[in-house]
Amino acid sequence: MPELNCKIKTDSFNTSLTKLESVVEKMEQDNLSLEDSLEAFETGLHIIRQTQKTLAVAEQKVELLTETNGEINHADIEQNTIKK
Repeated sequence: MPELNCKIKTDSFNTSLTKLESVVEKMEQDNLSLEDSLEAFETGLHIIRQTQKTLAVAEQKVELLTETNGEINHADIEQNTIKK
């Protein structure tokens, strides 16, 4: 079973969004070669996948907090994330 980190890393999430914005700005420039554009696109996809995972964990926490009146068991988050 994969090991998951239940803590939401907002600093790294915000950093990822900043990096993604930078990649988008780079791709919007007309002077990129095809190879550089593809590399930037690949980097952007990697960042998006990371941020989607972080958002999925955050969503799980919100759902569990709502269901349990503010009490949360981190094992429940790991179990629910693995199922999805």
